[in-house]
This record gives sequence, C-alpha cells and structure tokens, in this order.
Amino acid sequence: MSAPILDDYKNVVGEESILQLRRLAEPLAGRSVVHVNSTRYGGGVAEILEWLIALMNDSGLIASWEVIEGEGSFFTATKKIHNALQGFHEDFDEDDKRAYEEVQHNNAEELREKLEEADFVFIHDPQPAGLLGLCPNRKGTWIWRCHIDASRPFRPVWKFLEPKVEEYDASIFSMPQFARSLNHPQFLIAPSINPLSDKNMSLPESEVEGVIGEFELDPERPILTQVSRFDRFKDPVGVISAYSQINTQPKPQLVLAGGGAADDPEGAAVLAEVKEAADGDPDIHILDLPPDAHRKINALQRASNVIIQKSTREGFGLTVTEGMWKAKPVIGGNVGGICLQVHNFQTGFLVNSPEGAAMRIRYLLEHPKLRNRMGGTAHVFVRDNFLLTRHLREYLTLMVTMDRGNSRRVIDL
Repeated sequence: MSAPILDDYKNVVGEESILQLRRLAEPLAGRSVVHVNSTRYGGGVAEILEWLIALMNDSGLIASWEVIEGEGSFFTATKKIHNALQGFHEDFDEDDKRAYEEVQHNNAEELREKLEEADFVFIHDPQPAGLLGLCPNRKGTWIWRCHIDASRPFRPVWKFLEPKVEEYDASIFSMPQFARSLNHPQFLIAPSINPLSDKNMSLPESEVEGVIGEFELDPERPILTQVSRFDRFKDPVGVISAYSQINTQPKPQLVLAGGGAADDPEGAAVLAEVKEAADGDPDIHILDLPPDAHRKINALQRASNVIIQKSTREGFGLTVTEGMWKAKPVIGGNVGGICLQVHNFQTGFLVNSPEGAAMRIRYLLEHPKLRNRMGGTAHVFVRDNFLLTRHLREYLTLMVTMDRGNSRRVIDL
C-alpha cells in the first residue's frame, strides 16, 4: 500500500471528520515532529508509526521516524525493562544498565542535531527513553509515549527508568490505570488500526480461500485464531491448554500465527515452548510468519470463527481490534487495553484462565447466531472508537494543547 493520505478515509469515517482533522492541524502547519522507537517492524508500535507519519505529513506537519540501533545485550536489557514494567520480577543488573546507557549515548550522537531542532519529539516506550537527557540544547516539546501496562511495575527497575521519563514535558498512556505519578501532564490516547492497510482492508473471498489452503486448514470445520508475536505475556501455551479442553463437534482447528520483533530476544525460546505444548497435534497450526505477512494474517482472521487474545498482560492489544474490525467476537484476557474493547455478550468475552477461555469458545461455537451478532457489534465498536483518524485527532490535540501550555495533570483526549 502506498503512503496513506487523509482523503483515502472519507468513505470510512465521513468527509466531515477529515475536514475537522485538517482544521485542527492548521495551527501546526510546518512544525517538525520526530518519532523514535526501537524497531521498524514487528508489533503494534511500528505499524502505528508507519501510517501516523504519513498522515501527519499530509496534515501539513513535517514528520519523520527514527529507529535506534543496539546490540543483543541492549535488547536483553530492554526486554527486562519491558517485563518489569508489567510487574514481572527481573534481575536487572549493572551490566544491563551499562548496556542500556551505552546505546543511549551512541544513538544520541547520531540523532542529537535532529532531535534538538525538532518542535515535537515523541519517544516510544523504554528503549529510547534516555535520549532526552543527552540532548541538552533541545528547543521543542518532548513526550514519552508508554504503550505497555506500567500500572504495577517492579520497583527496582522503575526506579531506574523513572528519573529519565520524569524530565519529559508530558507522557501518554493508553488507559488511566496505566498512568504513573509523574511531575508533568499525562495524556490518555488509545492506539488504533488502519482500516485500509493490508492487514485490515477487505479481501476477495478467493484470497481468503487460498490462505486456508496454503496452511492446510479444513474450511468445513471451525477455525480459532490467535495472532501475536511469540511472547509469554501473550500466553500461547495457555491458548493450547484451552483448546485441549474443547470437545465440540465438528472438532475446531487452532491457529497460532505470529513471529518475532526485532527488539525481542525471547521469541525463539517461546516459539519452542509453544511447539512442545502442541505435541504434534495436526489440528494446531503454529505459523511463524515474516513481518510483512499482513494479508495472510488478514485472511486468517477473516476465515476464523472466533479470535483469541488470551494475554496475561497487555498494553492495548491491537490484534483484538483487528479481529473485531473483521466482525469476529474475541475471547480476550481480562487485562489492560483488552478490557476497553471486549465487553461480555457484546463484542466477545473476557477470561481469566484456560478453563474460562474453553468454556466461552464452546459457547460461541454452539451459538452461531449470537456469534454473528456479537461480531457485527464488534465491527461497529471499532469503527466508532479505534480507527486511525481518531488517533491522529488526539495527537494533534495534544500538540496544540502543549503549545498553549495546558497545565492539567491528566488529560483524556
């Protein structure tokens, strides 16, 4: 797909919504915006930035996207930080701290001039958070965007990160429950999906059928699908446990489709654990897909009867949003941003265990009319709340607000 422009979305959200975005962006025309994260592919942050940069430029800003570079020891350290922010007890030692700081300094040397000159800098997640302290001549507004659930962090690791993010001009969290006690304004902005991307656009039925055949799925039997990188917090082993407890007829098939992210060193180990748990069951299809397999993921979700996202920790869960956009009910872990999206008997079911997931999946398979109604409700809910135009509007509002010096502590956009 070519770089999106705002007018592409008129048929989805309406012409008035696009006009409002252009009017909102007028005071920001010509302002420079730099986004920084740790990977160009893999995961929701990279997917969001791919379209967000294009739409900011089409709105009259001068936006760009930088990716920091690091070695294996750095990404081991930042994976520990990521896990610790989500409450996991990690042994974050002096070697980890040195690896983290070294990469901050190396990347600051490369990016300092551009970052110091930018009008707005958005630093995404913990990996590049130390850059602010290494740009003493910055002239613009710096915002830390935390995409993960940091509501109950492991204190020793949070004490390492907190002084770095405290110095930002503002921070963004996906939910009020995630916000930390920081000495600057905090904004609440939920993530979103691009309805016209390869992963979410309408597909011809022939393409969906082709993907079913490619992965040797039986179109005559129900398909259950979880799409996510192979990460323990996504609980793919728990999904297999739930699947093993489903005894409906005809027997459903389980698809675990995912891959790795460039900044996640644990993916291979988790994939091995998943394969061991599957124990050679021919009806469990474990797909280690490349990062550009968006249309295949799209087709798998459209072919599915039920979408699963049984996370035990989750910042937001864009795979939930994607499944709901395709009019599928979702069985989701009762955590994080999944709770903003999945509402029992409306858009799916929240669960707390493999047993609960198995019970709800059986219920949906045995009630096809309810399943279809819930899927329709899910699609409308995403259209009204979690598309990229809403997301862009809130980013523009944040920048206008910061320009005007709003001093409220927590701002729900």
